[in-house]
Amino acid sequence: MEFKHVSVLLKETVDNLVTVSDGIYVDGTLGGGGHSREICSRLTEKGRLIGIDQDEAAITAASERLKPFGNRVTIVRSNYREIGSVLKELGIPKVDGIMLDLGVSSYQLDEPRRGFTYKDENAPLDMRMDTRQSRTAKDILQDYSEGELYRIIRDYGEDRFAKNIAKHIVAARQKKPIEKTGELNEIIRNAIPAKVRASGGHPAKRTYQALRIELNRELEVLQDSLDEMIGLLNPGGRLCVITFHSLEDRIVKSNFKKNENPCTCPKDFPICVCGKKSLGKVVTRKPILPSEEEILNNKRSKSAKLRVFERNGQEITD
Repeated sequence: MEFKHVSVLLKETVDNLVTVSDGIYVDGTLGGGGHSREICSRLTEKGRLIGIDQDEAAITAASERLKPFGNRVTIVRSNYREIGSVLKELGIPKVDGIMLDLGVSSYQLDEPRRGFTYKDENAPLDMRMDTRQSRTAKDILQDYSEGELYRIIRDYGEDRFAKNIAKHIVAARQKKPIEKTGELNEIIRNAIPAKVRASGGHPAKRTYQALRIELNRELEVLQDSLDEMIGLLNPGGRLCVITFHSLEDRIVKSNFKKNENPCTCPKDFPICVCGKKSLGKVVTRKPILPSEEEILNNKRSKSAKLRVFERNGQEITD
């Protein structure tokens, strides 16, 4: 299957990201290379792009799409949490911009064998973004306790029927392992009242989201990576993050705010004595949202939010 993915908030992201035409930029979630191609088109011959992705299919697709830019592009198969190590190996101490397009790609959703979607009833419950790892969504369904399943479906899926879904999963797996998407779909249908199923979207949507986030440690990786990314920016460099989930957006918003104003002194102190200095400013006081036209053309862009942080204009010295 061809790797197809429509880049969300493409112009808005690259407009905010590329401020130096001969700079070095990192696309930490390369995907099919849509954002990266637009970044490269804005750079001079001296500019450089580093693309990072853990998905083998994405690497293959992006390598072909970015081939016209030759050796100005370096593609690395890794997770963006390893960005510091990747840049160190390439001999790059600082960059002029980093972008993340979080969540799952259209290709991953549309390729049944990847197991990300509830729409195919006979797909394996895989959901790995990096197929080099051994654990799959099937293992979570089999191994997690009822309490753990309830927690992830409640927190990551934000499903009000999380407790009942977890209960039904545990009851079903005692009879036989849950191996196919259709089996999980039926379990979830039985756990949700018929009236709710009739009025809402697909009843399994939130549980699939929760399993994917848990399996790939998406929120943990994001939480642990943002500070390092800001630290890797040159003065004036920008970090642009596109989120699709309220928990992702909350993490980004909170982190950017903390890095803009890290002071922990009580508000009634006349001067700061904690010594924590601002690393930059939040460019987007409110997130940038897709236009009505974009949502009409790509319904998966509906929940997208772009936030931008800019590193201080000069290096901070102790």
